[in-house]
Amino acid sequence: MGRVISVANQKGGVGKTTTTINLAASLATHGKRVLLLDLDPQGNATMGSGVDKYGLERSTYDVLLGDAALADAVVRSETSGFDVLPSNADLTAAEVGLMSAPMKEKRLSLALTPARAKYDYILIDCPPSLNMLTVNALVASDGVIIPLQCEYFALEGLTSLLDTIRQIQQSRNANLEIEGILRTMHDPRNNLSNDVSTQLISHFNELVYRTVIPRNVRIAEAPSHGLPVMAYDKSSRGAVSYLALAGEFLRRNERRVAASAG
Repeated sequence: MGRVISVANQKGGVGKTTTTINLAASLATHGKRVLLLDLDPQGNATMGSGVDKYGLERSTYDVLLGDAALADAVVRSETSGFDVLPSNADLTAAEVGLMSAPMKEKRLSLALTPARAKYDYILIDCPPSLNMLTVNALVASDGVIIPLQCEYFALEGLTSLLDTIRQIQQSRNANLEIEGILRTMHDPRNNLSNDVSTQLISHFNELVYRTVIPRNVRIAEAPSHGLPVMAYDKSSRGAVSYLALAGEFLRRNERRVAASAG
């Protein structure tokens, strides 16, 4: 059974979509079957994976409202090596549609059930807000990756997200785990970045990934070409960092499987 992971942070501009795309591509290079699910109406993960959000026949919107099966809406990102459930601005209307839909918080979970057998990992790019779309993602997920920029207000936003995750765990998805906290756009020359990084490790210990994603111009340039950074410039610091993250991510999951088997 495939593992479903949400990449979530209600704060925008922290590298959430970038992380979803590049972790998906890095896992694919490890031979894993990966589905990237774009749950953000901006459709940035769709475009950044080389899929045209303006020419979609079916999208996440149709799947959530029950107008299409997930398998019929998935497209292949040939340049990135993984499948994409794309989205565009239509998804904004899903928020309204879901409010009156039966089992409104479990729509995504139900839609993903048959896909778990086809993929090793399903990565969900969540919108930068704690709305009904994000709730659907967390209810459907086994784990959450939290990208976090090492800046002053980051810890404040993290507290709010952790409260939401606890509420979901208590009332809707007891199996939801925090997969890890990922430090993004890190500049080791910046004292504040280093201070926040130290605080994170002090508070959350092993939940913080050892891999740190640096500020890197290649990471910023790659989405405009519809490519993950390893396809755009595989020797860049950004590409090397995301490949390292995939390795750390897989080792954590192997340990989890071994622990549950034991």
